[in-house]
Amino acid sequence: MHIILGGTGHVGSALAETLLERGEAVTVVSRNTSAREAWERRGARFAVVDVQDVDALRRLLQRGRRLFLLNPPAAPATDTDAVEKANLRAILAAIEGSDLEKIVAESTYGAQDRDRSGDLGILYDMEQALRAQPTPFSVIRAAYYMSNWDASLHSAREHGKVLSFYPADFSLPMVAPRDLGRVAADLITEPVANTGMHHVEGPRAYSPADVADAFAQALGREVEVEVVPRAQWVAAYQKLGFSEAAAKSYADMTAVTLDKSYRPAHDPVRGQVSLQAYVQGLVDRF
Repeated sequence: MHIILGGTGHVGSALAETLLERGEAVTVVSRNTSAREAWERRGARFAVVDVQDVDALRRLLQRGRRLFLLNPPAAPATDTDAVEKANLRAILAAIEGSDLEKIVAESTYGAQDRDRSGDLGILYDMEQALRAQPTPFSVIRAAYYMSNWDASLHSAREHGKVLSFYPADFSLPMVAPRDLGRVAADLITEPVANTGMHHVEGPRAYSPADVADAFAQALGREVEVEVVPRAQWVAAYQKLGFSEAAAKSYADMTAVTLDKSYRPAHDPVRGQVSLQAYVQGLVDRF
């Protein structure tokens, strides 16, 4: 049995769907029941567990053999770093004594020893903690999620604008959740002895200008990039509903991504889903 934390999110859902298509047994874990019926119709088991309930999560992990570890994102209105660190501590505590045979963990490009920088620091801490425990594990360092642009659909459709904290011509590796799900499925079903770090990105790097072009093609209208000046990043995040602490953390993560280029030590795994195909699929669904 494969236990999938974050199984109702973009990447977790893609992984669960891929495993079910391959005939694997899957338990999707969520904090609420809203997706239970849909997943059970697909043949998955569904478990409602708050990851901060260590005992309940450990009991669930003891019923599985392999775990996909995706640290749940905190609500933007909270102190996201504090909440996500607490989530991670609880998950790691639940893994102790669970007798899992393998873990596949979702991390990010640019993960590094850095405080108050969102996923960059928190997922680095996750990687280090996994190295200090006995269960064999693999790590996926994922490029920038194409799904991060989902929130731009409304403004692109209604106003012809895509909001970006990066310059319009700033290119960075991006990847679709479907490709991450495929790679995660490969890793979680591999022999236990197969472990290591795996970088995953899409067919090529893309810029916010490319995102605007993809929306323009999919929507059949002109779409331009509206760039938020660096001095306004914190205020802009707060306007989007982030707490002050979360806004500062995300602004720092944005700055690191923009100012410090990150190159994987080894050639990345290349996904097949282009930005254009991802955005077209998004527009078609909504």
